[in-house]
Amino acid sequence: MRNNRFAINTVVGIVLSLFTFNGVQAAATPETEAVIHSERPAVEVMFVLDTTSSMTGLIAAAKDKIWSIANTLASADPAPEIRMGLVGYRDRGDVYVTVYTPLSSDLDAVYAQLMQFEAVGGGDAPESVNQALAEAVNRPQWSRGDAVYRVIFLVGDAPPKMNYQDDVKYPLSCTKAARKGIVINTIQCGNMSGTRSVWQEIAQRGEGRYFQVAQSGSAVLYDTPYDEPIARLSRTLDDTRIYYGDAAHHEEMESRKETADAIYSEASPAAVAKRTIFNSKSAGAKNFYGSQELVQAVESGEKKLAEIPKEQLPAKLQSMSDKELAAHIAKRGEERKALQAQIDDLAKKRQDYIQAKVVAEKDKGAGSLDSKIYECIQAQAAPKGLQYTEGPAY
Repeated sequence: MRNNRFAINTVVGIVLSLFTFNGVQAAATPETEAVIHSERPAVEVMFVLDTTSSMTGLIAAAKDKIWSIANTLASADPAPEIRMGLVGYRDRGDVYVTVYTPLSSDLDAVYAQLMQFEAVGGGDAPESVNQALAEAVNRPQWSRGDAVYRVIFLVGDAPPKMNYQDDVKYPLSCTKAARKGIVINTIQCGNMSGTRSVWQEIAQRGEGRYFQVAQSGSAVLYDTPYDEPIARLSRTLDDTRIYYGDAAHHEEMESRKETADAIYSEASPAAVAKRTIFNSKSAGAKNFYGSQELVQAVESGEKKLAEIPKEQLPAKLQSMSDKELAAHIAKRGEERKALQAQIDDLAKKRQDYIQAKVVAEKDKGAGSLDSKIYECIQAQAAPKGLQYTEGPAY
């Protein structure tokens, strides 16, 4: 059922993407979401990822590294709000041209889409880079505010196809990005002829950085003895969540639970462990709680039980007395604290284990994808008041 659900979501995304951009200029597509004004520090990242067959290694690495990147972003002082999104691209004539996933604090949903990407198609070198970049600039709900670090990472190995008459060419997208305060960094995988000069130009026009990595992505991947225990505790911790609200909200949150279940079934223990560690940080609270989570709302004082109509509670709690309900919520809260304490202890041991590896293999990480992305984030987020000093998370 889980795989079928994700397959349906992927097909829907493909159909919508083809419908929206088949013969229509991407720059003419209006921003479909309302503007958000952010008063607190925030990081918003769109990954624009070539998903053709030559990118097999990089896509496999990305499925593991996205939670590492999230943890790197969360390590800033002060801790920012984090939103991510994706544009996967191929070329016209492939199964899809682009698949778009909006910017969201629901990183589970973004990760679920990333898990569906498979490296297929391509083969004729130039790809629909122009269309993918135009989508990344124009479609997301980018926040406004001086404290928001807005960034695009364009990742691929082939140059853009420049002979589509109805395409929006990358110079225009770069100009619009600069106008919106969006930095564009380019990551060239491999050394295909003709890619370097264009990738460098896009980075220059996008006021970002260009760097090159091996075709596989040169990501540093560490498995630890603590990954599986953290993953087991994480599943139990997720089960402590109780949502309240109308029927539509319960359905939305049930979908969130199904997404988490699919991650536990399909992701590696290392990826689940990194997701769990991210969720335990203040920057990951929105990903863990979602919205209108009862235990958090009551314990934080955000809501009083008396303010919540019984019909907005899960069906199995509606027959409880106020005293029984309060006791049930308190019990869940205590369970959550105990689980989180165990996770925190294992997370520290995991970090110590990895740190020893990093020190022993320091040359391995120097030119890695992890280090290059960290260098971009560290330099570009500083003017927004975000200080990164801990190095990349693994």
